[in-house]
Amino acid sequence: MFSFSGFTLDPERGELRTPSGELARLRPRAFELLRFFVVNPRRLISKRELMEAVWPGIHVGEDSLFQAIRDIRIALGDADKQIIRLMFGRGYLFAADVSGIGNPAPGDNEAVSAPPPVMRGRRARLGFLVAALALVAVAIGVTVVMKGSFVHPLPASLGVRPIVHVAEDPQASSLSQGILTELVGGFSKIDGIDLIEQGERSVSDRRRPATYEVQGELRREGPSWHYQARLIDLATGRIETVAEISADPAGSDIQKLQSRFAARIGYALAEKLNGLQAVEQPKRDVTGDVAIRQAIASINQTTRERFSTARAILETNLGTDPDNVDLQVALAGLHLRGIQMTWYDQAETLVAEENARVLLEKALKARPNNAAVLGAYCRFLTVTNQFSESLVACARVLTVNPWDGMALFHLGMTQIQLGRFDDALAVFSEADRFDTPEVSRWTWMLGAGWASLLAGRNEAAVDWLERSVAITAASGRAHLLLAAAYQRLGRDEDARKALAKAMEIRPDSTSRNISLPARNASDVYLRARQDINRILVGLGLPS
Repeated sequence: MFSFSGFTLDPERGELRTPSGELARLRPRAFELLRFFVVNPRRLISKRELMEAVWPGIHVGEDSLFQAIRDIRIALGDADKQIIRLMFGRGYLFAADVSGIGNPAPGDNEAVSAPPPVMRGRRARLGFLVAALALVAVAIGVTVVMKGSFVHPLPASLGVRPIVHVAEDPQASSLSQGILTELVGGFSKIDGIDLIEQGERSVSDRRRPATYEVQGELRREGPSWHYQARLIDLATGRIETVAEISADPAGSDIQKLQSRFAARIGYALAEKLNGLQAVEQPKRDVTGDVAIRQAIASINQTTRERFSTARAILETNLGTDPDNVDLQVALAGLHLRGIQMTWYDQAETLVAEENARVLLEKALKARPNNAAVLGAYCRFLTVTNQFSESLVACARVLTVNPWDGMALFHLGMTQIQLGRFDDALAVFSEADRFDTPEVSRWTWMLGAGWASLLAGRNEAAVDWLERSVAITAASGRAHLLLAAAYQRLGRDEDARKALAKAMEIRPDSTSRNISLPARNASDVYLRARQDINRILVGLGLPS
């Protein structure tokens, strides 16, 4: 047991207690990192040594180390970074005085002073009782862990095998290696998943076997490439999920092709891993799922009447099943859709925002690491112009699924409203490179066109926006933006047609209600937006 700055660290129990005696929560890797610091006080330790000590034989990025250090600083109240000090370019230093360093850790071969050979009377009985209770506690703990009632202290680990392909085909070899590199890079960003090195293994080394493994094959099918990957539970041999993609390489550069392949497979496997990591949820009435499907069916036509029907379905079912997280997320998402489509008046919008916030905070409390819940919260913060929070929340989604195009879309929309048009375009372009989920493809095309138009790149804006509306007209916003871009390029007739299409979809549109809320938006964005609105009014948009 070790003491420092009023804190007590008990490696055997895996506990850190504050000066007031309260238990401070730390994730397993962060706790192990703190333990390593504590047994090496006032010693400069390189990042490499720290990572090798805490993640032996595992490929993780430096972000994992930085996150663990942040967690420790929060637990220690070390906001001014005086306990764990960064020595720029050299490593880290644990600057607190530590007592109890001489206590042997379990497994150490140091000599321990032996107790008296015989304990008599009450002391002997007490010692026997303590030992017996310890054995019982260990037995109970093992039984409980084996039954799965507790989450295993080690995070899930993932191995990614080389992609099987025809050895004589140099193009297959190059493509499979590129896909593998991008897959490994993406998986290394997922929080709570350790990436296991797929190299030589020996019983004597410190590596542990992977929990799951990705196995895949790449083959030609006529002119197309086909890639199939399987996620396998190595303990049971169970195939947890299969993901596959086919594409014709004609007209595509190899870099884009391998990015699309890796992203499509990685997105599906990351979704499955997120579900496998979740603590088992209590069984619930499946009528909630039916209600969600009914609500989606009711709003597919993007009309206000169908919106009201969908809302009534979800509210009724949530009233009978108030703890249903999926219903909470679905209803919150519907409120946000109503806000974005201006189907609420000003007073109703404030109520809808508050209702969505309450629903999503309940959902987050129940499933704090669930990808769907995190994604919905990212969207909520973006739609309600809470930009500093949305940047963090949407980045958090990408630590669960680095290929999530919707999280990238909302990050890009935040950057747009902060006036960072080039940054936004870079984010949307990355989403387009990944192209996942495919159903949301039109959103980042819309975003890229929007950012291009705001930056004055009108031809690029037209290209992106035409690709978006070719998939779906959605809310009509893309047609409004197209009208402005066409007008700037001197395509007056195309501009009038685009505006007419937008008004067909959004007949109540005016220059006052087509824009996103101005709250917290930058002056750079607001000025650029005003220029676009002036063009639309000149084309005939009611003011």
